[in-house]
Amino acid sequence: MKQIYFDNAATTPVDKEVLKAMEPYFLVEFGNASSIHNFGQRAEAAILKSKDIIADFLKCQAQEIIFTSGATESNNTVLKSVFVDFKGHLITTLFEHPAILETAKYLSQNGVDVTFIKPEKNGLIDSQKVLKAIKKETRLISIMYVNNEIGTIQPIGKIGKELVEINKKRENPVLFHTDAVQAMYFLPMQIDRLRVDFMSISGHKIYGPKGMGLLYIKDGLKLKPLLHGGHQENGARAGTYNVPGIVGLGKAVELLSKAEHQKELIRIEKLGNYLIEKVMELEGVSLNGDPQNKLPYNSNFLFKNVEGESLLLKLDLAGIACSTGSACASGSLSASHVLLAIGIPHEEAHGSLRISLGKMNDKSDIDYFLEILSKSLTELRSFSPFK
Repeated sequence: MKQIYFDNAATTPVDKEVLKAMEPYFLVEFGNASSIHNFGQRAEAAILKSKDIIADFLKCQAQEIIFTSGATESNNTVLKSVFVDFKGHLITTLFEHPAILETAKYLSQNGVDVTFIKPEKNGLIDSQKVLKAIKKETRLISIMYVNNEIGTIQPIGKIGKELVEINKKRENPVLFHTDAVQAMYFLPMQIDRLRVDFMSISGHKIYGPKGMGLLYIKDGLKLKPLLHGGHQENGARAGTYNVPGIVGLGKAVELLSKAEHQKELIRIEKLGNYLIEKVMELEGVSLNGDPQNKLPYNSNFLFKNVEGESLLLKLDLAGIACSTGSACASGSLSASHVLLAIGIPHEEAHGSLRISLGKMNDKSDIDYFLEILSKSLTELRSFSPFK
């Protein structure tokens, strides 16, 4: 049976070049980077090289990067450090990843004043609503760069630019954080363009290793460490360095700077546009999110009179892997909080399907998917009580 993977927004396979770069640090260069002997020094050199690669890509300083286990840790580190005393005001959105939403709820339950900005129906955040929500007590704004479920691109650079001007008039500047996990592979990431103070990135979304991420922290800012126990990362993040993972993340980022990557983005964009065009030709289908301000590789469709979980299982039986929402929430039977936030009725939100393309996919995959999708919709609707 044909096997097709259409869930690249959840995770991607490790690139062969990334795996090759990592391998020596499992078998030969296995030293602890905190050790002073030659084995440790070589491991430390590999870490510093990866930081230089990533810093060059982000256009920041190497010392502004700390390595983490992933974006969940990075997000938690920022929010829990800025509000370590459980005081002040946080601005975020209603359709953030759970790593932000659940942390914000935790802070709110413990005394932090939290404003959740509702996205517009097109899946975009109005920058003026964010800025107007700022209070005297506001300490942090946290908004994701690209929504993980519907692929809409948020105006991070615009908010960052206007926030710089607002902060000139404030005694206590408002800090700005973005979860850029879904953007890293596809969009410009230069810090001076986005004007953020903190940025969270995860390796497994860019064909790097799982359990490996980073946090950009603007020079001059200090965060209370989430983890204690060691001096690593100048005391910012304790724990033995995951040298193979760090090398893999560095290599994955390095590949984003290659000319081949730009060609691949064009190819995936064409595939994504073709997918959207053909799926929208089917009966009872709508696209969630602004079609002009979204990544074409990540498309979230709503199918009238169809239960999303049933459709997902039908496709899976035919060898097609996709999702009904974010991977972290896939075990839940509740409707997607993202779709509810943009105004999709609860009963309709259950009929969603997210298709996220990657470099393994080609046109034949989409054609096969369209064939199976059409048959599945016909069959499921024949049993629907709402037809």
